[in-house]
Amino acid sequence: MSRADESTCPAVYACHPSESRGRLHSEPESVTRSCFQRDRDRIIHSGAFRRLKHKTQVFVYHEGDYYRTRLTHSIEVAQIARTICRDLGLNEDLTEALALAHDLGHTCFGHAGEGALDRAMANYGGFDHNEQTFRLVTQLERRYAEFDGLNLTWECLEGLAKHNGPLTGPRAGEKARGKSVPATIACFLAEMDLEIEDFPSAEAQVAALSDDIAYSNHDIDDGLRAGLFEVEELTGLPLAGPQIREIDIRYPQLDRTRRIHELVRRLIGVMVGDLRAETSRRLAEERPASVVDLRALGRPVVAFSDEVAEGLEGLRDFLFRRMYRHEKVQEMIGQAKEVVSALFGHYLAQPDKLPDEWRLAAGALDEGGQARLIADYIAGMTDRYALLEFERIFNRPITH
Repeated sequence: MSRADESTCPAVYACHPSESRGRLHSEPESVTRSCFQRDRDRIIHSGAFRRLKHKTQVFVYHEGDYYRTRLTHSIEVAQIARTICRDLGLNEDLTEALALAHDLGHTCFGHAGEGALDRAMANYGGFDHNEQTFRLVTQLERRYAEFDGLNLTWECLEGLAKHNGPLTGPRAGEKARGKSVPATIACFLAEMDLEIEDFPSAEAQVAALSDDIAYSNHDIDDGLRAGLFEVEELTGLPLAGPQIREIDIRYPQLDRTRRIHELVRRLIGVMVGDLRAETSRRLAEERPASVVDLRALGRPVVAFSDEVAEGLEGLRDFLFRRMYRHEKVQEMIGQAKEVVSALFGHYLAQPDKLPDEWRLAAGALDEGGQARLIADYIAGMTDRYALLEFERIFNRPITH
């Protein structure tokens, strides 16, 4: 057993490192780090994590260095998740690992790239970034002498597989309901049962909702700074309106930049505070005696109140209408789809044009296997590399 201090997660319903269900491939424990700290470190040192620096959140990389990338977003999610876990007596290291890893499977150009790759893969099983994250940590990262992937703990893999909740059964999340279990996860279950019909740990639930808090607020920040909409347009929203009025009363002469930051930090504070309060209420009501009890509950224990959940939906609806559907963003989305679709079609027709390591692997596969390998290759591209490859192959720059 590791000598790493476990005192930071005193709650009986927390995931304790000494009670971990272990790894698929047995390894000696570290004497300086808990198993969840090792998970976090392996994620940080992975190639997929480094590539997040040049992968888009909403804006493509050439729109400016200020806007958020997948890397800065993941760091922000981890910060929020750790704060919440510390307050609730949960394991900070596990939630940090999950927060840092949750977007590893995203393609270049954000959701636009994912949508284009999913359409290109329609005849070969489709593409989903959550499944791709699982592929990366169990198969595609090839750094260790004794296994493929990162050989993460059961608890970390469980949290990644169930990022959106249970995958099967009556508790299945909305995104999973009526769908088959993603192929990569289904195959892995033959080797390690992740109990996909149950909720994940409280640490995984915190990481998932911290993702919602981070991207909603930071998309507001980026949208305002890009001039896609103005603060005044948010005053009619139930979460943002009261905060804007308080800011304007207290700081009537505040400049635009500080006003935006003050709004975003207050909104994050409201959401974090509400999540902590509602989660504490549910824990007191359910009284789980262990993490096993918590997983078996008929509902998630980490949640927003109904009022804030509805307010968050209002923010999302506003962002969809005023930001994601904005003419400028739609233009970039169209360009991103063109790049991803063209690259996929090129490599599927000519797999011998892939880089050497990928080309050799493709030679032993049928068409479906080659398509999945090409999707893996394109999904790993940064925005910048994808644009350069497009220009090199098709001898023309993408317009922007």
